[in-house]
Amino acid sequence: MSAISQVFPPRPHFTETSLPDLHEKVCIVTGAASGVGLELAKILYSKNATVYIGARSSSRVAQGIKAIQSTTTTKSGKLKSMVINLSDLTTIAPAADAFLAQETHLNLLVHNAGVMKPPTGSKTVQGYDLELGTNCLAPFLLTRHLRSILQATQDRDSQHPGSVRVLWITSLMDLGTPQGGVQFDGDGNPKQLKSMDNYMQSKGGMTFLAAEHARMFGNSGVMHLSVHPGLMLTELQRHSSGVQRLIMGTMLKGPKYGAYTELFAGFTKDITVQDNGSYVVAWGRKWDLPPHLIEGIKSKDEGGKGTAKQFYDWCDDATAQYQ
Repeated sequence: MSAISQVFPPRPHFTETSLPDLHEKVCIVTGAASGVGLELAKILYSKNATVYIGARSSSRVAQGIKAIQSTTTTKSGKLKSMVINLSDLTTIAPAADAFLAQETHLNLLVHNAGVMKPPTGSKTVQGYDLELGTNCLAPFLLTRHLRSILQATQDRDSQHPGSVRVLWITSLMDLGTPQGGVQFDGDGNPKQLKSMDNYMQSKGGMTFLAAEHARMFGNSGVMHLSVHPGLMLTELQRHSSGVQRLIMGTMLKGPKYGAYTELFAGFTKDITVQDNGSYVVAWGRKWDLPPHLIEGIKSKDEGGKGTAKQFYDWCDDATAQYQ
């Protein structure tokens, strides 16, 4: 299937009307104060789920909650706060611990937040490249802290394997992804690439993390999927020029369409445990990854490059003191 079909996808077929009542479901959506995350949170809340609004500050969380409550009705949905700054690894454990103190289950974790093309040289608090740190290291660490509750939730719903899901939000991987997905230097660290290449490398990393989690924990029943929500105009392009944003605004859909993609990945029964680690694209379709990424996902014993495992291990080492 061509990349053109991802740029101009067919109409979404899995929307809010496709969902059952979600009053027993607990969901975390990072980056839920605006854009796709906000639209996804609105849908989940309207279907009576408990939704944790993940954002980098309490004021951003409050902004998101106000936006949802002012536009969305619900019978029994709940909105809760998760203050988490993905550019600072020291905030991840406290956010996870606060969640675990309140909840006994977690049905859906959506790594929706991200950063694209920040000013050259931007770093996380810990000194990592901002795109790799925000888009890969922090989601990896959050998943690590929530692994037990995800597993416990799936164990309690053992008759429905794959009902608990983690979504790793990526991009249009068929275009612009550096060869191999993630490129390492001689010291075994991801290279610092230029402009969009660096952003797409971070999304290659997200793809690898979804696949490697699925490989390592696939027998658990918890599903990990990489998801390209679609081409939309959101706050992700906040570092783009005014002209670029104007052009994109005439071509791209609104963020609700991306929410439909994530909704499909999170709840459709068309995706089963046999699809664990697979790739979902706009506005809710299973898709094949480019061959060079499939080669990176396969281990060397399987005839591949083993890059996914290498990147997983790098993330594990980089976040070890915060686990």
